[in-house]
Amino acid sequence: MIPTVVWGTGNVGRAAIRAVAAHPMLSLVAVLVSSPAKVGKDAGELSGLGRRLGVAATDDVDGVLSAGPRAIVYAASGDVRLDGAIEDVSRALRVGAVVVTPSLYGMYDCTNAPDEIREVLLASAEAGGGSLFVSGVDPGWANDVLPLLVSGLGSDIDAVRCQEIFDYSTYDQEGAVRDLIGMGHPLDYQPLMLAEGIPTMIWGGQLRMMARALGVELDGIEEALERRPLESSVVTDTMGEFSAGTQGAVRLEVRGVVAGEPRIVVEHVTRIHADCATDWPVPPDGGAGAHRVIVEGRPRIEVTVEATDEGENRAAGGNATAAGRLVNAIDWLVEAGPGLYDALDVPLRPAVGRLGKK
Repeated sequence: MIPTVVWGTGNVGRAAIRAVAAHPMLSLVAVLVSSPAKVGKDAGELSGLGRRLGVAATDDVDGVLSAGPRAIVYAASGDVRLDGAIEDVSRALRVGAVVVTPSLYGMYDCTNAPDEIREVLLASAEAGGGSLFVSGVDPGWANDVLPLLVSGLGSDIDAVRCQEIFDYSTYDQEGAVRDLIGMGHPLDYQPLMLAEGIPTMIWGGQLRMMARALGVELDGIEEALERRPLESSVVTDTMGEFSAGTQGAVRLEVRGVVAGEPRIVVEHVTRIHADCATDWPVPPDGGAGAHRVIVEGRPRIEVTVEATDEGENRAAGGNATAAGRLVNAIDWLVEAGPGLYDALDVPLRPAVGRLGKK
């Protein structure tokens, strides 16, 4: 059994605890939290598992790391505290842990990662004998292993498009939805996630990784953005009211240009209510969210993934797949040895030993 720590119990952390508890080769030994209200609570309670796991949450980072865990799922946010996330992950690498995380956007494609991030993490891994794998859902498997797998089913390929289409009223993170993405703000408000260059920082590594796997060179990366206002006020179950005239939908594209044409595209269509921007793409079943890969070529191939968790919630389902991709890579990474890894290195494997078991 591989002694494993889950660091953070938010949207991804909750799912990570459940995934570690289900994995036949992992043993949950600690859960790290930052909220005093969570200290002492059982991991099963914090994760919504429905049973106790006998592991009490703690905020003693030094104590947990000094115990020398073999693996750490780092699920704390890196969106607005990148330096803090890098320092946390570096500390974990220096104690020799395998670290898996969705929180460091710059490291999704570690081959082309910014030197100021990559060198710090590589030095920590070399010093302590740890290893790092950064992935998630989008960015993550919906923009790397899934489109690359699907591309291998065709003969001629004209373009690859990866879409995330979501109603964000189902997303349990109001600060991100309102302030980072801009929902409910006037259209002259500049959300951080939509600022020029930020989408490329987040998804550019995925485009470069796909290009590398497909054997093409990118001329460059382009961004395209469209925002729509709500025509009338709406009230959501999770975040209250969003006023008419404020941002109600965003359509974002990050385009990898090959030989002058956008050939590899990551597209996000995000709404706060289904009535906004009805002419934009929607999930095939009209539901609250889906990830879709479209390979234009011969044959044309389209694959849609819909995941649900935590009461049939599709945002929670997406988070659970992100946690699953990371947690299920841990035993492979332990065998692979120290270093920095990305999705082209780490295989997506079957859920061995878990069929029909709870």
